Amino acid sequence: MHVQLIAFNDFHGQLEPPATPFTLGPDASGKPERVDAGGVAFFARHVAQLRAQNPNTLVVSSGDLIGASPLVSALFHDEPTIEAMNLLGLDLAAVGNHEFDEGSTELLRMQRGGCHPEDGCQDGTPFPGARFHYLAANVKDASGHTLFPAYEVRSFEGVKVGFIGMTLEGMATLVTPTGIAGLHFTDEVETVNALVPKLQAEGVQAIVVLLHEGGEQAPGSRYDGCTRLTGPIVDIARGMSPAVSVIHSAHTHQAYNCVLSGKRVTSAANVGRLLTVLDLSLDRASGKVLEVKARQEVVTRDVPPVPEEQALVAHYKALSAPLEKRPVGFLQAPLRQAPGVLGPTDTGESSIGDVIADAQLEATRAQGAQLSFMNPGGIRADIDAGEVTYGEIFTVHPFGNTMVTLTLTGRELHQLLEQQWLGSRVRILSPSRNFTFTWSTSAPEGSKVDPASMRLDGVPVDPAKRYRVTVNSFIAAGGDGFSVLPAAGERVGGVLDLDALQAYLHAHNPLVPPPLDRVHRVP
Repeated sequence: MHVQLIAFNDFHGQLEPPATPFTLGPDASGKPERVDAGGVAFFARHVAQLRAQNPNTLVVSSGDLIGASPLVSALFHDEPTIEAMNLLGLDLAAVGNHEFDEGSTELLRMQRGGCHPEDGCQDGTPFPGARFHYLAANVKDASGHTLFPAYEVRSFEGVKVGFIGMTLEGMATLVTPTGIAGLHFTDEVETVNALVPKLQAEGVQAIVVLLHEGGEQAPGSRYDGCTRLTGPIVDIARGMSPAVSVIHSAHTHQAYNCVLSGKRVTSAANVGRLLTVLDLSLDRASGKVLEVKARQEVVTRDVPPVPEEQALVAHYKALSAPLEKRPVGFLQAPLRQAPGVLGPTDTGESSIGDVIADAQLEATRAQGAQLSFMNPGGIRADIDAGEVTYGEIFTVHPFGNTMVTLTLTGRELHQLLEQQWLGSRVRILSPSRNFTFTWSTSAPEGSKVDPASMRLDGVPVDPAKRYRVTVNSFIAAGGDGFSVLPAAGERVGGVLDLDALQAYLHAHNPLVPPPLDRVHRVP
C-alpha cells in the first residue's frame, strides 16, 4: 500500500503571495529559472489536489510555521497562520526555533487556543488554537517531560507509521533566553535512536522524522536535486537508526531531495513556495517501508485559490490597516536605495542601507556585535521625508529576516566584500557607520577591495583578528552569493530586522540621514 506525505517547512506566516519569485535553479542554458510561487490560498489548493490523489495522505511541517512572519500574521501573534493551517488540514508539525520567539507559554497557546494574555482576541472572535498537533521530542523541561508529545502514531488501513517531531539541539544560540527559559534541547540523533525501540514495541516499523535542522546544496543547484549536500543534516542522517526511512528537514530555507545513509532526506525551501511530496510504499503484512519516492512540487499560482483562505487573509488585512498607519518616527530627509545599475561614479552605498546597518548594529551590541552589513536586495522601498509609519518600514523589510551575529576573521571579512561581485551582478553591502572600505572599478573580480582600506573605528582591519559581525538571516545562510557566511561560527540569533529598524527610528527621532561616506570608489 502507499501512504502519501505532503511536507513543507519554514512557512513563517507567509499568508500572502511572496513578492519575489522562487528560483528553481539554472535552466538548460545555465540562466536562473524563476517562477512566481506561494500564497496560502494557492498553497491550500495544491494540498487539496494532492490529497485527492490518495486517501492515505498526511500533511506535515518541520518547524518555523510561525515566527518571523509578515505583518498580516505577526500583528495578531500568528493566529491567522494557525487558522489558515487549520483550513488546509495540516496534521502534524514539529517545533522550530521561531516557534519560541514569544516564549513557550505563547507556543502552548497556539496549540490550545484562547485569547492573547495582553492583546486579547484582536479580531473580536475566540482563537480556537491549532487543530493539528505539535511534536517536540527533544524539548524538555527540568523534570524531563517534553513540551509537546515526542511522537505520534497514525494508522493507514491497519499499517502503522510513526512520526517523530523535533527542533535542532542548538536552540540556545538562536532564541533569546526568555523564549526558552526552563527548557533544554537534547541531541537530535540520540533522541530519535532512543525512541525507535519504543515505537517498534508499539508495532511501528515505518518511522518518519520531522526535523528542524538541515543543510544546503552546492550553489547553483536545482531545487529538486541533491548536489554536494553539506550541513548538519548529513551527520544527523548518518547517525540516526536505520529504522528511520524519511527525514523531512528544515531551518536552512533550502530545497533538496536526497538519499543519505539509506534514508530519504528532503527540504521544501521556505515561505510556502514548495511542497515535498513523499510516497511511502509499505508492506501490509510486516508494516515495513519497501521504498520511498519523493518529488518537489512548486506552489504555482496557475491553480484556483481556495476562497476560504482568501477570505481569511482579507479579514486580517482589513484589521491590520489602522496599525499599518501607526507612526514610528520622523525623517528630516528621505532615505533612498542605491541605483539598481551603478553608474560610473556610484559607490553602491545607500542612505537607507546605512541606516538599516546602524540599526542592526545597535540592536545586537548586547551580542557583542562590532559592525554590521545590509544587503541591497533586502531593501524593497525608499522612505520619504516626514512622518514614518509602521507600514512604510514593513514595506522596506517584508521578509521577516532576523539578526544573526557571527564571527569572521579580518581575512574572511575581505572575502565577504569580494563576494559583492559575482559575474555581472553587483551587490554592494551597506556597512554600519564605524566601518569603511574602498573598491576599484578596474580591478579584476576577486581583487576589487583593497584590504588596507578596510577600517573599523578608524583602525585597519587585522587579517588574523576575529570580529563579531551582524547580518540578516538571509545572507547569513549564503543568500545573494555571500558564501563565506554559512561557514562562520559562534552564531547568535537576534530580533527581526523590522523590530531593529523600528527601535532605531524611535530612539533617533527625528532622524537626519547620514552622509554617504562609508564606501569609496577609485578607478
